[in-house]
Amino acid sequence: MNRRALLRTAALTGLATATGLAAASTAAPAAAADVVNGSWLVSVGWGVLQVDPGRTTPRELLPNGDHAKTSPDGRYVAWVNTARSGDGTLEPFVAVYDRITGQKRTLLADPFGVHYGAPTWSPDGREIALVTGGNRDRLIAVDVATGGTRLLVEGHTMTDPDWSRDGSMIVVRWRSRSQGWQLRVLELATAAVRPIYTPAPGEMFLSPVFTPHSGRVVFCTDRWYPDLETRNQSLASVRINGTGLKKLTDEPRFYLSPVFSPDGRYCAALSIPPENEYPDGGNIIVSTSGFGEQWWIPGDEYDDSTRLDWARAV
Repeated sequence: MNRRALLRTAALTGLATATGLAAASTAAPAAAADVVNGSWLVSVGWGVLQVDPGRTTPRELLPNGDHAKTSPDGRYVAWVNTARSGDGTLEPFVAVYDRITGQKRTLLADPFGVHYGAPTWSPDGREIALVTGGNRDRLIAVDVATGGTRLLVEGHTMTDPDWSRDGSMIVVRWRSRSQGWQLRVLELATAAVRPIYTPAPGEMFLSPVFTPHSGRVVFCTDRWYPDLETRNQSLASVRINGTGLKKLTDEPRFYLSPVFSPDGRYCAALSIPPENEYPDGGNIIVSTSGFGEQWWIPGDEYDDSTRLDWARAV
């Protein structure tokens, strides 16, 4: 068996474990016993690919749109479009796709020029939250059943919202007028917004996501390798009270869009294998929840990818 075959076998072994297909010795904790990790969804800027358990080659799930995110029960995919097709027929939308029936339903639709950011689901699956507005300065919640919207917060540029699994908070990248970009948490019960992370001067950071127990936020940052031009990021985390900054990964890499598995035992992200000559064309890298071990999912590269999601099996 050659080296590539060995790597593929090892990766699929890890994939089987992460998707709940491994032996009983790797069974999930009792609290997550009914959760089976399913497919990865890779948004590639103009469409969405699906990588199924036990496979490495993706298939097309959605032919257009971007920033796909699966509902907590795994059945629905919310995705958005902000671009315009060459023939002018495709304009901005927020839509939901049913992974079981194949039906698509548009929740919001607007003329070209309206921006919709990456959606995030409420843990009960009833709403999605996303950033919109000409200056990306409105965070709204959209009722999935009716398409009705409610304003959560406005007035500052925001990106990358993520809804905590306990339902109490949404974290966003937030541009403070006096302090620049920060991570801030919106407490939904009180509508209070508070900072939890302010970067060092010149630091680039993105893609915040709550840990499964909602006590910390994981994000990508070049804080520890500012002298490297590319592949200079780490995964880091901070407590929701703003303390306890922690570097999670050992080697500098490119990281984008970390996401935890539905059962909470693993964290995946888009990254670039070290053997790639040029810093483009990402693959999926998977970590144990303690970030002590990582493995690659080999196969097709995902050029210009924007988001990774990990769906619950349906």
